[in-house]
Amino acid sequence: MIQVNELLALTHNKSASARSRVAEVVSDLFFDGHAVLSDRERSLMVDILRHLVHDVEISIRKKLAERLADEPTTPRELITTLANDEIDVARPVLERSDVLQDEELIEVIHHRTLEHQLVIAMRKTVSETVSAALVDTGNVDVIEKLLENRDARISRATMEYLVEESKRTDRYQNPLLSRPDLPGELATRMYWWVSAALRAHILERFPLDETALDEAITRTVETAIDSDSHTRKASELARRLKAAKAIDSKLLVKSLRKGEVALFEALFAEIVDIPADLVRRFIFEPGGESLAIACRAAEIDKGDFASIFLLSRSARPGEKLVDPSELSRVIAFYDRVRPDAAKVVVRRWRLNPAYVEAIQKVAPADVPPQKSTVNGKR
Repeated sequence: MIQVNELLALTHNKSASARSRVAEVVSDLFFDGHAVLSDRERSLMVDILRHLVHDVEISIRKKLAERLADEPTTPRELITTLANDEIDVARPVLERSDVLQDEELIEVIHHRTLEHQLVIAMRKTVSETVSAALVDTGNVDVIEKLLENRDARISRATMEYLVEESKRTDRYQNPLLSRPDLPGELATRMYWWVSAALRAHILERFPLDETALDEAITRTVETAIDSDSHTRKASELARRLKAAKAIDSKLLVKSLRKGEVALFEALFAEIVDIPADLVRRFIFEPGGESLAIACRAAEIDKGDFASIFLLSRSARPGEKLVDPSELSRVIAFYDRVRPDAAKVVVRRWRLNPAYVEAIQKVAPADVPPQKSTVNGKR
């Protein structure tokens, strides 16, 4: 076996082959069950390795990290040095080393790269404290990986925060609802703003009354509408539903099917963020181009737009039937409108609701221009 003094001599040789030899020898000494190192010799090995990880090329550091990642007797200081190295070196240590403590992991989270954070989020053991530090980064990719890690421990306070964040960040919803440690009451809270598919998932996993949940919004709607202040109540309800992330295209269609035009106008105004009286003008205007633009800006899909268009026509006085050619024309218009262009027009409407001419910015050449309905003139 190579002697310690020979190893020291090797460390003074700066050639690549000598440095590789040092890495091999020191690793062998750590993993050789028959080697008996004194405390002094072991301390010397640690010092050599600490200098080694700063001086040798990355391929050697990677081999060393890979070998030491599963060694429970590896000195903590050395593992910490490797954990703060470039991600290709740090990865096996961050993934597997049980030597790393929470404080070292949190330091890496605070001071190293996104890639380091992602690897920590996927560790086999992640404490509640480390999970909280990962969530504090605010990085959606990191938080999503943490939520997907079934072995990560997440405190109740952190879970509640992420449930609230899932209103605004859809990517949290599925991994949250897939976690075995998600409390039922938090899943129930999420029911109001997740997709229909995830609602079905909630109903499968948690003992909720599907009928009661589905009828809750309807009961609230009927209570609000069944009053003297019809429009005001509809607006108040729409604001509450928007705050709960409960407005979607299905609810818009449902309100029109029930004949609740005032509620539809209030809901549509909230989801597109335009005045309700402008929505009312869209319903009464000929052609339906403005309605198509607003639906495009709100990312309402074509099938739901077609339903909204047809049902909104029936809210107008006089002839309620829609000519099939009119439907075909407005759907062709919808298809040709780019969502980014539609959003520009909607922003102009917010500043100036009379800006009907904005439609010309997005209308394809073969679609006849819409006549203005400003000030009741056409």
